[in-house]
Amino acid sequence: MLHTAGAPSPPDEMSCEVRLSVQESVQEREVLPYETEATIGTATPDQPRMASDAEFPDLGSDDLENPHYRDERAWVNGQIDKIRRMPHAPTPLIEIELPRQMVGLKLYVKNETDHPSQSHKHRLAEALFLNAFANGWLRSDGPVVEASSGSTAISEAWFCRELRMRFIAVVPKGTAEKKKQAISALGGEFHEAPGAKISAEARAIAQKQNGHFMDQFTYAERAYDWRGHHGIAAEVIDAVDPDWFVMGAGTGGTVTSMARYARYTNHKVRICVTDPENSAFFPGWRDNDRNAIAIGSRIEGIGRPKVEPSFLFPLVNRMIQVPDPASIATMRVAADRLMSPPGASTGTGLYGAMKILHGMRQRGETGTVVTMLCDPGERYADTYYNDDWLEKRGIDYKPWLTTIEQFLDTGAWNPPTIWTAPPVPTSILWNM
Repeated sequence: MLHTAGAPSPPDEMSCEVRLSVQESVQEREVLPYETEATIGTATPDQPRMASDAEFPDLGSDDLENPHYRDERAWVNGQIDKIRRMPHAPTPLIEIELPRQMVGLKLYVKNETDHPSQSHKHRLAEALFLNAFANGWLRSDGPVVEASSGSTAISEAWFCRELRMRFIAVVPKGTAEKKKQAISALGGEFHEAPGAKISAEARAIAQKQNGHFMDQFTYAERAYDWRGHHGIAAEVIDAVDPDWFVMGAGTGGTVTSMARYARYTNHKVRICVTDPENSAFFPGWRDNDRNAIAIGSRIEGIGRPKVEPSFLFPLVNRMIQVPDPASIATMRVAADRLMSPPGASTGTGLYGAMKILHGMRQRGETGTVVTMLCDPGERYADTYYNDDWLEKRGIDYKPWLTTIEQFLDTGAWNPPTIWTAPPVPTSILWNM
């Protein structure tokens, strides 16, 4: 009832086609987009900068206008105004009815598929555009470029269509055709590259074509207006004032904005990040090691092979590492209990929310837990909802179905004692 308020696995579309070691992938030097945009002639400690006649024909001049950027203030202001005039209706909160044994406890799912681009990345895309416009990074004659294989690319393509800007997504080789088709349907272009290289390739394309690399991994928590009244934190806290907010992390921007807003407004909500297998976030947070590395994640949209800049350890109160079969089983059960089938990252978050509720009940606590419906399950009809696809990857979710169903029906929490863990992938997983 709903109320609205191991053997190696074969390569798949979320894997690189080339075999790279984790070390090679995650320790590749990443440069912020504008640190080296005009590096010719830049001084170093052991090599002072020498101005050339070609650069400054009028030697001795100390009065120059910016030769690298045009001040397109009228165009920028017009684009920002278009974004500001877009509707900002709060997305609905769905209450999942808990069994009578859970009296005093409530579970809500924030339905982010109501956004025009159908995922919670719509908020991130809006924030990235406003940030880039305000910083003078976007130009009328250059493309917007992003490294993404999924919802972020689709959301940014939607904004580019509305703003009449060219969009290029750099996606990992092997990305599912449905995702590439979704980008193309919104007028975007895509360029394929080995998964571990998509950020470097996106940056190179942006520089070559006089465009801007959005770089969601670096700028997510910086771009988010976490004080804003139409942000997800304000919508959730003002509606139900939860005790816990639970979701997986891809960039870390959403959980960061929730935690900041709670501290800024003196609210009680604590943050639990549910992390899938093979992600660097859980061991990094556990060991307080921002250099932690891993293979990546099978659960699209969350989990990373390295700790991203926007994932801030101090703002996370608790982490739960969720087995991939449990994420998919929870997603499958939720498909029958929500208004629309969700993706697997929603399953990861919902699994953690139920585990927290079980612990609250065991301690005799009352309160509210909120998680998120991140994107629609139709994007995963050929993957997580396809039993043949799962079987080929050694993912048996069926032993976990009873655990999830029993909890939602009786409040009992009985994870399977025997289940088969999927084999560790042999190549880097890149699925953002």
